[in-house]
Amino acid sequence: MIRNVIRAVVTFVFGGLGLYIDYVVARSDSALLSSLRLGLPPVWNYIFMSFLIILFGMIGYFLAPASIRGVLSLVRWSEARLQKVPMVDLMGGALGVIIGLIIANLLSTAFRSIPVLGSLLAVVLSLLLGYLGLIIGSRRKEDMFGFFARFSKSRDKGEKSEKAAKDKAEKSVLTTEAAVGGCKILDTSVIIDGRIADIVQTGFIEGTLLIPGFILEELRHIADSSELLRRNRGRRGLDILNQMSKETLVNIHIHEQDFEDIVEVDSKLVRLGQVLGAPILTNDYNLNKVAELQGVQVLNINELANAVKPIVLPGEEILIQIMKEGKEQGQGIAYLDDGTMIVVDGGRRYIGQRVAVLVTSVLQTAAGRMIFAKPKGAFEKKQVGMPSVEEVNAYG
Repeated sequence: MIRNVIRAVVTFVFGGLGLYIDYVVARSDSALLSSLRLGLPPVWNYIFMSFLIILFGMIGYFLAPASIRGVLSLVRWSEARLQKVPMVDLMGGALGVIIGLIIANLLSTAFRSIPVLGSLLAVVLSLLLGYLGLIIGSRRKEDMFGFFARFSKSRDKGEKSEKAAKDKAEKSVLTTEAAVGGCKILDTSVIIDGRIADIVQTGFIEGTLLIPGFILEELRHIADSSELLRRNRGRRGLDILNQMSKETLVNIHIHEQDFEDIVEVDSKLVRLGQVLGAPILTNDYNLNKVAELQGVQVLNINELANAVKPIVLPGEEILIQIMKEGKEQGQGIAYLDDGTMIVVDGGRRYIGQRVAVLVTSVLQTAAGRMIFAKPKGAFEKKQVGMPSVEEVNAYG
């Protein structure tokens, strides 16, 4: 099938060649070429044209098989030779040919104005410079690629040096702000928590809040999660950032510095805190401990919340509602409005009721403050004392 198509194409091309020869003869001013017409009537001109088309078409039809075999042999020979040539030589030769043809095209404009020989000289120049480019490119490939590599490296080096200078200046400014306590790094957990926005509105936080680029990327991944709860948390974090960016009390700065050699986001935060000397705002307990071990200051929102909870002193009377049964026998559990848990000894029988209790002791733990109390009636019968060892172990 392919051979038949090629044969038809060759026949068509040769027929076109016959038509072109007829056109040259008809337009020629030469007496010799004009004599081929023999002064025939116009109809014989069309017959002569058809004769040339058919003649050259037949020549092409019969020459097609030989030409196909020749072309296929040439392709096989070229393929066999090219397979032995390394790819680097091919690339160098191709680059050399391109450069040679570009130079030939620039120089050929000077020869085209020469009558008759101008076009011939342009073709010869293109062939000569193309061949020279092929030879030089294949033999001096290392020098050519080395030149382009050095040019590319010098350009990249200039861009990197400019970017490094910009990053260094930005880092210097941020480090200065951090040194005077004006720069704080936000963690993902504290952004999603949302209380940082309320704290900013109160004016207790000053300076610049740094939001690392990898924290924004983590928030985006959370917001695009397939899990509904996780997706809502991520979108809430982005909304909190948008809300905080509109506040005028603090500056929100997106810090693009990243650490490619570190995978974990928490480890990147700790490294950034070490580099800038800035504290990390978080409510992540594990990040808090790791950062403190590596000498990075941590501002924990949970610790701040515990610090501003209402103070309850031993012996104080408070009115609470017993919500559920405690771990130890006869104990009841209640909560203050801020979520502080109250363990009421002997409060089990008051579950679901509001009862006045007297505080016996207050225990401060890493998770928050815990209050121990007894019903007011039982307290009058028993001397106030510290919680038992079992109570501390059960709730500590």
